[in-house]
Amino acid sequence: MTLEADVYWSFRSPYSYLATRRYVALCQEYDLRINQRFVYPLAIREPDFFEKNHPNWLRYVFKDVLRIAQYMDIPLAPPNPDPIVQDIRTRKIADEQPYIFSLTRMGQAASHRGKGLAFADEVSRLIWGGVKDWHTGDHLEDAATRAGLEFAELKSEAESRAEELDKEIADNQQALEAAGHWGVPTLVFEGEPFFGQDRIDLAVWRMKQKGLQKR
Repeated sequence: MTLEADVYWSFRSPYSYLATRRYVALCQEYDLRINQRFVYPLAIREPDFFEKNHPNWLRYVFKDVLRIAQYMDIPLAPPNPDPIVQDIRTRKIADEQPYIFSLTRMGQAASHRGKGLAFADEVSRLIWGGVKDWHTGDHLEDAATRAGLEFAELKSEAESRAEELDKEIADNQQALEAAGHWGVPTLVFEGEPFFGQDRIDLAVWRMKQKGLQKR
């Protein structure tokens, strides 16, 4: 019997990026379906989040994601451009955000087609894997193609159905909070949240208790 889990995920989260290829590998190894549920980053949901946090928080995150990437042998580089326009010195989030809304809406459109996880995987490899100007040229189109999607179709839906997609994305956030967490990446299985890339093995242990089998 195929088991199902939901993954709540953001394009701005380096931890989401570091977890994604493991989620993909799980679906390849086990009889498991992951429903990719996109949410907007904290920078959009709580614009003053970074300004309120302890000064060491952001510095620690940078160090932590770098060592995790090194440990797991995953390419990692600061995104260029950042999906969220932010003054890193002051931590202030810009009013104009040209990237994150269209990206997240396209991700939600990809989820409608059953390929949200594949799209998240391919696009996050661009953003966090060191591809400069990932938003230009054929980068996103090629990523969509590798995920088995038509980029023009995703882009058109993201533009024409923006309000509907934003409602779905907000519903995803509410579902995440209802499951008992607020951050990403969080895998939710049978109502139980497993937050972070370091809880994937624990999630697999729980799913095996419920009958998870290898393919």
